[in-house]
Parts: sequence; C-alpha cells; structure tokens
Amino acid sequence: MLKQNNMKNLLIIISVLALAVFAGSCTKDFDEINTNPKAITVASLDQSSFGLVAKRAIVYTSYLRNSTGMQTYHSLFGDVYANYFATTHPNFLSDRYVLVGSWLNGSFNSFYQNAAPPIQFCVDFAKEKGLAVEEAIMKIWRVNAFAKYADSFGAIPYSHFGNMEKAVPYDSLEELYALFFEELESAVTVLKANLSQGKSATLQAYDDVYKGDIAKWAKLGSSLRLRLALHCKYVNPTLARTQAEAAVSAGVIENVADNAKVATSIDWYNAYCTITSWMEFRMSADMESIMKGYLDPRVQSYFQEAKFPDPTDDPDDVVFNFEGMRNGQTKSDRQQLDFNGHASDMHKSWVSLGAAGPAWRVMGADESYFLRAEGALENWNMGGTAQELYEKGIKASFDEWGYSDYQNLAGEDYITSDRIPASPGTDLSDPGTVIPPVSTVPVAFMTTGGKEQQLEQIITQKWLCLYPENSIEAWTVRRITKYPKLYDRLESEEPLIAATSLPTRLTFITGEYTNNKAEVEKAVSKLGGPDNGTTKLWWDKKP
Repeated sequence: MLKQNNMKNLLIIISVLALAVFAGSCTKDFDEINTNPKAITVASLDQSSFGLVAKRAIVYTSYLRNSTGMQTYHSLFGDVYANYFATTHPNFLSDRYVLVGSWLNGSFNSFYQNAAPPIQFCVDFAKEKGLAVEEAIMKIWRVNAFAKYADSFGAIPYSHFGNMEKAVPYDSLEELYALFFEELESAVTVLKANLSQGKSATLQAYDDVYKGDIAKWAKLGSSLRLRLALHCKYVNPTLARTQAEAAVSAGVIENVADNAKVATSIDWYNAYCTITSWMEFRMSADMESIMKGYLDPRVQSYFQEAKFPDPTDDPDDVVFNFEGMRNGQTKSDRQQLDFNGHASDMHKSWVSLGAAGPAWRVMGADESYFLRAEGALENWNMGGTAQELYEKGIKASFDEWGYSDYQNLAGEDYITSDRIPASPGTDLSDPGTVIPPVSTVPVAFMTTGGKEQQLEQIITQKWLCLYPENSIEAWTVRRITKYPKLYDRLESEEPLIAATSLPTRLTFITGEYTNNKAEVEKAVSKLGGPDNGTTKLWWDKKP
C-alpha cells in the first residue's frame, strides 16, 4: 500500500500528465502550461517519480477502484458480449445490442485522459533516461492496454498519441497489429538480454504485476504476442504463424506461478467489488448450460448459488444451485421479474464492498496453452499436439482455482469426461419453454472429430478460463472464431444488429466527431465500412 504522502504526490503527478501528455481527443490550448515557468512538466519529473507513475498506469488500465471505464466499457459491453453475464437493470440497453453513446464517450475519454498518459510517460521517460528494461516492460503494458480498445473500435489513436497537436490521427487495426508485434518482439528481446539483473530495481516496489521480475515480464510479452497472432489467422495466416511460432520459441507463460495478475489492496481494489453491489447483472444461461453440463467445479469459484434455485433441471445425483438467465430480456420483464433472486451472482470474493477483492487477471498459462492448441490445429510448431496442449490448458486453469484433482462435481475425471452442455431449464421470462443445451461438444478431446469440432472445444475451454477479467478478449475471440456456440439474444433493440448476430465493433465517440473530426472521419475510411456495430474488423474474415 502506498503511503499517504506518496499517494498525494502521485495524484499531483498524474493531474499534470493528463494535461502535458494527453492529446487523444482534447483540443485545449497547451501554450500556457508549456511556457509557464511555475508549472510542473514531464521534463521536471525524475526517476524517483517513475515508479509512482508506472503504478498508476498499471492500476488504471486494470480498472482498479472502478477507474477508466470499468462499468461503461468492460462490464456493460465486454461482459455481456462475451455472454458471461446478462443485465438485470431495466435501463441497461447494451445487452439488447444498443451501443450506448454516452457510455462509450465517457469510457473512451477516461482511458485517453487517465490511463494512456502515464503509460506514454513511462515509455518516453525510460527511453530518454536509458532505462532499457523499464522501457521494455512499459511497452509490453502499453500493448496490453491499447490492444483491447483496438479490437473493440477497429481504429484508435496510438502511434500519434501525445503529439501535442489538436488533430490526432488514428491507426487502422492492421497498422496497429504491425506496431504491436514489432514492439512486443523488441521488448522481449531487451528483457531476455537482461535476465541476469533478475528484477528492475526501479519498478520492484511499484510493479503490482510481477514486482519487476524481468523473466516473467518477458513471458507475458511473448504470451500477448501469441494472443494477437491467433487473432490474425483468418486474415493473414502467414503473419499469424510467423508471430505465433516466434512467440512460443521466445517462451510463453507455462506455469500458474507466472500468471500475470495485478495485485489489489484496500486502496486499489478489484472494481467488481463495487459494481456487484449495485445488483445489475447475473450469470448467463450460457454459463449455466456449459458448466452444469460439464459439472465444472470452477462454478463454485466463479458464482454464488442462486437465492431461489430451480432443482428441476439439476443433473442426476448432483445438486446444482447455480442458475443463469438469457441475454436480451425486455425492459418490462427486468422490471417485474426477480432475476437477481433467481439467477446467480458472482462469487462472494467479487461482491465484498470495500474489500480488496481478487487480483485482476491479465493473462495466464491456461490461455497460453489454449492458444498453442489452436495453433497446433493449423499444423504450426507449438511445442505439442492440439490435444496435449488443450489438456494442459484445462489443468492449468484447474490448478489456478485449486481443483488440482482435476475431477468434476460427480468425482469423475474432468478432462476425459464425455459430458456435454446441459439444458439450463426454463427462463424466468418464459417458464413454459425448456431451453435446449447451448452446444453438444464434450470435454474429452474429440480425437476423431473434425477440425471445427476440435476448435470449438478449445475455444469453449478458453472462454471459461478468460472469465471474468478478460471478457473483452472473449468477445474478440467470439467474433474471430465464431465460438463458443452461445445463445442468441431474446431481442435486439438495435435495428442494424439482429438478435441472432453479435456486434462486430463499438462505434467512434461523439466527442471525437466534435474535437477531432477530420481524423475520426479518416479512421472511418480505414474500417472498410460505416461507423456502426455491423462493420467487420480487419481480422474478422472467417467464412
């Protein structure tokens, strides 16, 4: 925990950085602050301040303390488009595919005003001062922070961010990925050349991910590179294979002990601990269907039992009191029906208001193994077969959550189980209709199955392991691979987006059309389609 005086200093530093570095959508005149001899500027900060700013960069991009769009970006778009949750609040329309402009405007501006400036400062300061290791670490974090916005909007300010001009150009998604791959490769190369240092003395006390551990940061950099490589496999298979094989060769996360998580505290708490207290969302029917069918023990760590469970759809000889609800409920049903009582809330670790809550998960060994399994399906050199890597991914996830006996809720071996998703029963809004299972793929790897069946298995397990902090990534994977198979919305309130489809992107914000008009219009031209939620992004090329 930061001392109180350090926290005050940090707030002063960041308030200055927001003015001195931020240029994403702001059009204010910077002349006064640039010439006022009494103003604190980036140039006046020294290495002793670097760690404080790096800490801010890390916690703000991890939504700690409900910062930088946790609810209005991560939860109300990522969480519900991943189908992890369905909203119970009658006025929340993003679950009915309305791309609410005010939410997007606030979360986009918050990222570029509060999170992006300290990240950029850390990269620039480290480069200027010759801090090669620290520059590499913050470059990796910059890619991690910006990539999810890139995958959400399809074009964002990146290479020109912080140009101190009123007009800030956007990079296209293809341009962004080229930059991401270049930066991750160079950063990992620097870190691996400095492994003998062990840890960054400058960041050790402030790095809430790895405490400055150089080897672990290198593994995260390569793992992020692997994640982005798999995004490209349908649009540019050669690029995807080259980047994926290089990432695996450089060394990705393979052990749970190396998982990247941002530590939480009473001062910097997991923001789910705030938004769950508002009782605005509950477990989805998709989660119920898959986890109940698989008798997945992780459900006990993901969710709470429903206050009013339905025992009529429980599996034979297993009590399963975890209940879900369909996405896209009508406003009237959400006003009149007690979804909060009949569907499951998040696990208690995420609902303790005022508590630190679980560490914010960035990336882990389980996802790395599933990515490698996906690459192995394409006959890339991933260091194992698709089945071997798939099974290692499941084990890594179970190890992380404390289920290292690898058994399901019936005491059977989970990995070799032929169980398939189950019916979630009936929905509170339609008690007369039994909902069929969301899919038919089993847990046990289908060695004689087709490539698409095996891919569905891999992505279904990856979807489970990305819960909940990587919901934006889960939505991205849905758009790219079309898996896992999940339920359609009951209804869509957006005329352009059918209930049977999925929003392909988020729309550019109104503030940019006002303050950065020429550049955002150029960005639209880079999309290859109109600025709406149906234009497919660059990597969205699966037939």
